Amino acid sequence: MNPGDKKEKFMETRIVTVVGASGTLGAEIVRALLEKGAQVRAMVRATSDRTKLESLGVTDFVVADLRDPGSLQRAMTAEPRAVAVVASAAGFSAHTARTKGDNSRTDTEGYRNLVDAARNAGMPRVVLISILECDKAPGVPHFSQKFVTEKYLAEKGQPYLALRAGAFLDRARDVVAQRVRKGVFPDIAPGVALDMIYSPDLARYAAAAALDLPASALNQSVDIRCNVPATGPMVAAAFTRVLGRPVVAKPVLPPLFVALFPLAGWLVPRLRDQIKALAWIRKGGYVSHEGNKQRDLFGELPTVEDSVARYCRDKGLI
Repeated sequence: MNPGDKKEKFMETRIVTVVGASGTLGAEIVRALLEKGAQVRAMVRATSDRTKLESLGVTDFVVADLRDPGSLQRAMTAEPRAVAVVASAAGFSAHTARTKGDNSRTDTEGYRNLVDAARNAGMPRVVLISILECDKAPGVPHFSQKFVTEKYLAEKGQPYLALRAGAFLDRARDVVAQRVRKGVFPDIAPGVALDMIYSPDLARYAAAAALDLPASALNQSVDIRCNVPATGPMVAAAFTRVLGRPVVAKPVLPPLFVALFPLAGWLVPRLRDQIKALAWIRKGGYVSHEGNKQRDLFGELPTVEDSVARYCRDKGLI
C-alpha cells in the first residue's frame, strides 16, 4: 500500500467520540464501534485509567471534563472531525466518587456543556445513553437528570438519539457471575418485574445509532430492553436452564436495611442519591410503556434467556 492509499483509507474511516469511554459501559461501546470498523476517539479525564482502552486498540484520546466547557469545545472540534458522539458518562460513577465529583453537576451542568459544545461544533449526531422511564421519575436522582438532557438536546436543535436503557443484567459493578457460580442470582428488587438489557446489546445499538441509522431516525428517545420485564426468580430460572444447575434469586439487601433506607441516607450522605433511585426502582416503575421503536430501529428484541446465555458464555460460566 502506497502512502496515498493509506491517506485515503484513513479519510474513509469514520471517527466516533465516546464520552465516558473509560467506564464499564463505555468500554463495551468502544468495542462495538471498533468491531464496526470505526475509529474511536476516547474522551477521558486527566485522572482516567486508559489501560483497558489501550488494550482494546484505542490510540486517539482527548482529555476533557464535562464541567470544563473549553475542554469540551476542543474535544468536539478535534481534527479530523468525528461523525458522532456517544455519551455514556454519568455522575453516578465510582470514578466521580473517588475524585469527589458532584453527581448532580456532572449529570446536569456537565451535559448541558456537552450539548452546547456539540452544537457549536456542528456535530452531526449525539447518541445519549439515557434511562428507561426517566421522563416518569421527577426528582429521582440520575433518572430525572437524563430527561433534562434529552429535553436540552431537543431545545438546542442538536441532532440526537436517546437510548433509554433498562436495568443492566450484568450491573455496573458486575457481581452477578461470582454469585451465580454459588447458585445465587442477586435480586435488587424482590417481587418487582424490571425491564433489563445486557450491556453489550446496548453497546451494539449505540454503535449502530452512531454509524448506521439514517438522519430520519434521529431526534427521539427509544426504550432499550429485553422482550419482557423479568423478576429476580424469572432471571434465576433462565440461569438454571442455561447452566443446567439450580440458581435461586436472593435479595441483595436484607429487608431490615431496606426499611432503614431513610436513616441510612441521613447517616451516609453520599448514599442518598443511590437510595432514592433504588427506592423508585423497587416501586415497579422500571418497565417500558413504549411500542416497537427498538424493534423498528435495531431488529427483534433479545429474550431474557438468550441474554443470560450470552452472559454466561462471556463470563466463562459455561
